[in-house]
Amino acid sequence: MPGAAAPLPRPQGRARAAPQERRRRVAPLAAAPPARAGDEPLLRGIFEIGKRSCDVVLSARRLRWSPILPESPTGDSSVALQAQEEIIEMKDVFSVKLKRRRFAGQKKGGTLLGITIFKCLNKEENKLTDCAIHLNNLSEDHCQSWFRRLKEILNGFQNRPKSLKVFVNPSSHKREATHVYYEKVAPLFKLADIKTDVTVTEYEGHALSVLKECELQAFDGVVCVGGDGSVSEVAHGLLLRAQIDAGKDTDYVSKPVRAPVPLGVIPAGTTNILAHTLYGIKHAVTATLHIVMGHIQAVDVCTFSTPSKLLRFGFSAMFGFGARTLALAEKHRWMPSSQRKDFAFIKTLADLKPEECELSFLPLQIPQEDCQEKDRKKKEKTKKGSKDQWQKIQGHFLNVSIMAIPCLCSMAPRGLAPNTRLNNGSMALIVVQNTSRTEFIKHLKRYTSVENQFNFPFVETYTVQEVKVQPRLKSGPDAKENTRLNAASAEGNHPWNIDGDLMKEASEVHIRVHPQLIDLYGVNTDDLESSQATCNCI
Repeated sequence: MPGAAAPLPRPQGRARAAPQERRRRVAPLAAAPPARAGDEPLLRGIFEIGKRSCDVVLSARRLRWSPILPESPTGDSSVALQAQEEIIEMKDVFSVKLKRRRFAGQKKGGTLLGITIFKCLNKEENKLTDCAIHLNNLSEDHCQSWFRRLKEILNGFQNRPKSLKVFVNPSSHKREATHVYYEKVAPLFKLADIKTDVTVTEYEGHALSVLKECELQAFDGVVCVGGDGSVSEVAHGLLLRAQIDAGKDTDYVSKPVRAPVPLGVIPAGTTNILAHTLYGIKHAVTATLHIVMGHIQAVDVCTFSTPSKLLRFGFSAMFGFGARTLALAEKHRWMPSSQRKDFAFIKTLADLKPEECELSFLPLQIPQEDCQEKDRKKKEKTKKGSKDQWQKIQGHFLNVSIMAIPCLCSMAPRGLAPNTRLNNGSMALIVVQNTSRTEFIKHLKRYTSVENQFNFPFVETYTVQEVKVQPRLKSGPDAKENTRLNAASAEGNHPWNIDGDLMKEASEVHIRVHPQLIDLYGVNTDDLESSQATCNCI
C-alpha cells in the first residue's frame, strides 16, 4: 500500500538469510529535520545493492539506502552505520528498468533479477555521464510495485521530452554525425524511453523544408546533430515555422513569436559554438543528457533583414574578416575540413583588407545599478540616453561582430563576446578598425587567453539592441584589387558569416535582438566551470 511500510518478502537469490543465532540490525537512517514536501516515505523494502543487503527508502525527492549489518557485540556501531547511508536525488535519475536474465536470442520475459536505476552524473570539465545502480530482489510483486512508483516519479518531472524530431547532417566536419548519433545519442534516448523520428539530411535546406511541413505538435522538442551551420538552419526553420503558424508576414517580422518547442544541439561539427556556449564542452553524451534531463535555457535570437525581406533568424554574425574567411573556405569544399579552414584563415589574413561601411546602432538602456566591471566601462560605450537615439560610425573596418550570445569555442574559451549572456536582451557589437596585420594578429591571439581581447585602441565594443550595417561599394584601383579576393564583392554582394553559414547580401542589413525567443536544451554558461582550451589555428 503506497506510503505504508508494509511487510515485504525476504530478499531472494544471493541475499541469504542469517542464522537465527546471529541477530541482524538495519543501519538507522540519519536523523533528519521535519520532512519537507516530497520527503515523506512512499515505499520501504529490502534489496541487494553491491552484494550487500540494504534497507531502501523511496520518497518523491530521493532514494536512500543503508546496509543491513550484524549487530556489534557492544551494540555501539550506530554512528558508523549512519555514515554508510547513500542517497540519490530523484531529479538526477532519468530511467528505471526491470532487470532480467535472458537466454541468447530471447527478447521478452526472462528471470527477474531486480531493478536498475540510471542516473545522470556530473564529472569534471562540465562533462555529464550516466551510471547504473542495481537493486536486486527476486520477488516479482515487490519489484513491480517499486518499478511502477519510480516511473510515476520520473513521469512527474517537467520539460523531459517523450518524443523528439531529430535531424542528422551526415556531411558535418569529418562526416561523423551519423556515427555520433547512432553510437552515442540514440542508445541514451532509447534508455530514457524517448521516441524519435530521424531525418538524415541530403542537401542544404533539407531540414528547413521538413520543418515547414512536419507536424511539430507531435514532438516535445527538435534535435540537430551537426555543426554550427546545421544548427543555425534548424533554429531558423523552427522560428520561421512559428511565424507561419501565427499568420505572420515572413518577409517582415518586427515582433516574432517564440519557437513552439525547444531545440537540442548535439555537437558534430568543427567549431560547435552553440554547443560550447550551452554545455561548456564539445561532448555528445553531455549534450544528450541535458536533453534527456529536460534542462532548458531561454536564449535571445536576432533577426537579420534587408529593407525588403527577412534574411534569417540567428544568434551571431560577422562581417569583414570573419565572413571573408568563411567565404574562401566554402570555395574550397574539396579540401578536408580542418585543412580548408586553416587555409582560408591564413590566406584571408595574408590578404587582409578592410571593409568600408557605415554602422548605425541603437544602444541598450541599462539601469545605473546594473553596470558592473568598472575596468570595462571605458570600452563599453553604452549610451543611457533615449531609446530612439541612434548612433553612427563610418570608416574602414577589418571586422564587425554582432552577437546575442557569448559564443564560446575551443579557440575562444572566454567567448567571442564574453560581455554578453544567453538571455540578457542585448547584443554585443564589436568593431575592429583598420590597423596593421601585426596588431590584428595580436588581437586575434588574445581570444585564446584570459586577457581582454578588446584592450586595443583600434577595437571598440558596444552593448546594443539594434544594428544597421551599410556597406560602401568600392571604386577605382581598390575595387579591381578586391575582385581577386572576393568575386562576390565585384557583383555588389558582401559575404556575411551568420552562425557559421555563408550569406551574401548587397544592401543594408538590419539586425535586431529578440529576448528569449527560443528555448534550447542546456544550462546557463555562468553556472558552468571555466573551460580550459587551447587554440590550434593561430
